[in-house]
Amino acid sequence: MRTLTNQTLLYDKDCPLCRVYTSGFIKARMLDENGKKPYCQLSDEEQNFIDVNRASNEIALVDNENKTVIYGIDSLLKVIGFSFPWMERIGNLKPIKFFLKKLYSFISYNRKVIIPSKIKKEIKLQCVPDFNFKYRILYILFAMTITTFVLYNFSDSISILPNSTITRELILVFGQIVFQSLFLIKFDKKIILNYIGNLMTVSLMGSLLLLPILILNLVVNIPELINLGWFGTTVLLMLVEHSRRIKLLELPFFLSIAWVIYRLIALTIILNLN
Repeated sequence: MRTLTNQTLLYDKDCPLCRVYTSGFIKARMLDENGKKPYCQLSDEEQNFIDVNRASNEIALVDNENKTVIYGIDSLLKVIGFSFPWMERIGNLKPIKFFLKKLYSFISYNRKVIIPSKIKKEIKLQCVPDFNFKYRILYILFAMTITTFVLYNFSDSISILPNSTITRELILVFGQIVFQSLFLIKFDKKIILNYIGNLMTVSLMGSLLLLPILILNLVVNIPELINLGWFGTTVLLMLVEHSRRIKLLELPFFLSIAWVIYRLIALTIILNLN
């Protein structure tokens, strides 16, 4: 494995994914021991030649010798390509690079609603991405789609529920967004969309927790009691995670109460459809 020396990746220390892959580059000896540095620890000298705003949106690779910087997918391709040149060549093909850039932006601009962290007001330089309306809406739609299809398929495992439809599950997912947003009507649009992003991450998390038993049901006939128990446990974990997130976002606790109330109302309506 070839080691790229005198190069430093600036990463968001509050982002677990960022910490993992930057540490992975060093452990794999793709970068030397000084190959990563927390964004918040940038010196005044470094801020003179680094675009700090761009570096908060796209991970920056700093050439410590020449004082030059590349950003985003280009920095990752350079690190990986130094050890695996063929991967860099493929990654730089126009259609592939276009897709990689869009995917990178999709994740980067939404990383704080995927894995939120508490804003530390005492730290002047924080690696917080700009608010991007387009990518936030795309993320919400993505999470809604996955959640809708998982719920549609899982509902067949619970006989007490009426036969599900995609439309019904989509209305339930969208209805949750509208219901919760009513309690934030006086807040700024960005705050509302940040909350909805976190709300849909909780729903996405729940869908991923349901996937194992959903797949298992395709192979063996699992007793309905186990399906119900799994579903109940998933909902409880989602409530705990939702409460944790609104605390980080410094939003009112009653949003978690509303989260429960909506589900009780939705369940009552669905059962009465029988």
